[in-house]
Amino acid sequence: MSTVEAAAKECVSAFRRTGRLDGLAGTDCVVQLAHPFETLDVAEYHGVVDQLATAFPDLERRVTIELAGRDGHGQMWVGQCGYWCGAFEAPFLDIPPTRRMAAMRFHDFLRVEGGRVLEVQSLWDLPELMMQAGVWPLSPSLGREWQVPGPATQDGLRVAGDGAEALRIVGDMLAGLGNDPAGTPREVMARYWHEGCSWYGPSGIGTARGIDGFRKHHQAPFLGAMPDRQGFVERGHFFGQGDYVGFTAWPGMAMTLSGGTWLGIPGAGQEITMRSLDFWRVDAGRIAENWVLVDLLHVYAQLGVDVLARMREVAG
Repeated sequence: MSTVEAAAKECVSAFRRTGRLDGLAGTDCVVQLAHPFETLDVAEYHGVVDQLATAFPDLERRVTIELAGRDGHGQMWVGQCGYWCGAFEAPFLDIPPTRRMAAMRFHDFLRVEGGRVLEVQSLWDLPELMMQAGVWPLSPSLGREWQVPGPATQDGLRVAGDGAEALRIVGDMLAGLGNDPAGTPREVMARYWHEGCSWYGPSGIGTARGIDGFRKHHQAPFLGAMPDRQGFVERGHFFGQGDYVGFTAWPGMAMTLSGGTWLGIPGAGQEITMRSLDFWRVDAGRIAENWVLVDLLHVYAQLGVDVLARMREVAG
């Protein structure tokens, strides 16, 4: 690990444990947090974390992957993947408590400069809490719903080394997806992904196993509904370290919902953007695992659907 990458991780070591920015944030630090929170200053963000800590009195933040690297703009970013967990004892955003252990995935990306955090982009899998509370308001998932694991190699907190090769492989994959107007047939997928790959999507989409499972349970419905999707990799923050690659942007994609019924939503020409924060693990020249969070509440909000209001109706 280079000195610069190590210093960036050390800078956010307290955040790794607590998810708080006390003493870490620059004067004008902005936090972009999943819908319905949106753009926050540090004090407002801490207010949200305090709400979560009230709902989970023994709140714990478990990180399963951490990597650091410079993006194409020369900015240093640290990405952390994991989940909040604890006994869910009080409502959070009106999601009723389970009085049992519960978990909510997060993907956090922090821009670090001069020993300070200048920007945070973060997604929390709020639908995951709804599902555990038994108040699921959305269409059934095509993939498997479960508690998504950390890396199969168990090395997510020991990421080190030059990430250039992993970055190239994932970058070629993303370019391949975007250049295939037919929706990326299986043969193209096999150039970049292991046959037994694991794609860990957000609650509402679920986990897909293998190339065929990935296409059936996510990619084919997604591309069929939004064939004109456009990714913003170049304007976003795309970096690698060792065998891992991270990407964040706010938003990361734009598309028109023009066909199919992705997530049970009929395509009627709605133009939307999408926040998708990703981690990939590369093994022997191909992608073995991909952790993906999508701000589904923000997607539905653009389509005129208030998911939290619908959840309250389900909860009665």
